Amino acid sequence: MLLKNIETALNKQIRIEAESSQIYLSMACWAEVNGLEGIAQFMYAQSDEERLHMLKLIKYVNERGGHAQITDLKAPKTSYETFKGMFEELYKHEVFVSDSINELVHITFQEKDYATHNFLQWYVAEQIEEEATAKSILDKINLIGDDKGGLYLFDRDIQQVAAASAATNGGAAAK
Repeated sequence: MLLKNIETALNKQIRIEAESSQIYLSMACWAEVNGLEGIAQFMYAQSDEERLHMLKLIKYVNERGGHAQITDLKAPKTSYETFKGMFEELYKHEVFVSDSINELVHITFQEKDYATHNFLQWYVAEQIEEEATAKSILDKINLIGDDKGGLYLFDRDIQQVAAASAATNGGAAAK
């Protein structure tokens, strides 16, 4: 049985994961209408992945005697000045999600809810990977600078990352 404050904190994380999915879906739309097909596919895959993170939390809360709550979401930004700016926001968002997961882990530790603490270790590891991926992408974008040929190659390369992610997640990514 989940303690009420842990259930509340998990429900907050469910909303954060849902909003993450919406943010990446909005980024995918922006990239797609701006001719960045590879980036769009990557963002569609990220959106699907965040939704899976949300569903995993929902199932956990419900299975542990809590009640997962689906709430209103904050509308995501719909346009960006540049694709670099978009990826900078993606990185900042991943850091925000990591901070939220870390706070959640802290609460479970304080409450001695070791089952939930153990469950959340997957999210801790996932956030390390998410931040590293976002940072790596930003590093590549900074190398490209204003080179249009570099942007074309980057867009094609990130399309391959999206395809690999879709294969890992069971092909859930939009094509």
